Amino acid sequence: MGPAAGSVTARYLVYFQYLGTDFNGVAAVRGSQRAVAVGVQNYLEEAAKRLNSVVPVKFTISSRTDAGVHALCNAAHLDVQRRSGQPPFSPEVLAEALNAHLRHPAIRILQAFRVPSDFHARHAATSRTYLYRLVTGCHRPDQLSVFERNRCWPLRAGCLDVGAMREAAQHLLGTHDFSAFQSAGSPATSSVRTLRRASVSPDPGSPFVLPQENRLRFWNLEFESQSFLYRQVRRMTAVLVAVGLGALMPAQVKVILESRDPLGRHQARVAPAHGLFLKSVLYGRLAGGNPASVQREGKEAPGWPKNLQLENSSPKVGGLE
Repeated sequence: MGPAAGSVTARYLVYFQYLGTDFNGVAAVRGSQRAVAVGVQNYLEEAAKRLNSVVPVKFTISSRTDAGVHALCNAAHLDVQRRSGQPPFSPEVLAEALNAHLRHPAIRILQAFRVPSDFHARHAATSRTYLYRLVTGCHRPDQLSVFERNRCWPLRAGCLDVGAMREAAQHLLGTHDFSAFQSAGSPATSSVRTLRRASVSPDPGSPFVLPQENRLRFWNLEFESQSFLYRQVRRMTAVLVAVGLGALMPAQVKVILESRDPLGRHQARVAPAHGLFLKSVLYGRLAGGNPASVQREGKEAPGWPKNLQLENSSPKVGGLE
């Protein structure tokens, strides 16, 4: 069905966050499977029904995350077609309306922007960053604060060889065929990716850990690329943790990478989903100018640059975790 006469369709870029514990990933679950599992997208599109768009609103997600994975900041584009004579929603009103009608407390709309009609949230992303949280010195599950459960990977070991982990991470930087770190089921046509950053750093500490629990130490692993293969970050994390525990030498990571074998003894391990967070999705410069609404915002917020600009690029498989 074509657009209604006189109606106006507006495209928006929306940033949103969620705790992934209760969801079967970010992607919508369709058909009979909804009886047993629901994705974040299901709730977003349910809330969007209250916008009364002439055409049902569909969210095109920038970065697909797996069941149990969280997002500090994910992104999506959507089209809203209002009836004849009704002006497009302002980005602020759109964000407020979606938040007002979201039926799950673990999802939140951060901000919205008007974008050109050919903008694509997945294809136009120039950078994606994932954060993986570890905690050492946790010998039993009940030793971890209830506020940190399902938000980090608790390790029994009292310490990690962080120097060795950082050395190993250097072998992953740059452009490589990451087949060895790809899980089955990836829709990617190419397994070549460019890893721009891989860091291992101590976390200052969780505010939810009591002073008498100082045996617990928190660690952050961060990975940045334009896009990732399916479960690539969780597989790289598992290998780096194996290095930190002394089960692998740093040089073996290079051997694993060059093997291009996803079924090897060490690289077949996958870090738990609940320690992973999509931290940010960034966009570059839009050829031909910037949307006025984006320029006008000029606000600094988590997950995007102070003055958001957008870029069209050739289609690529988005972040898959």
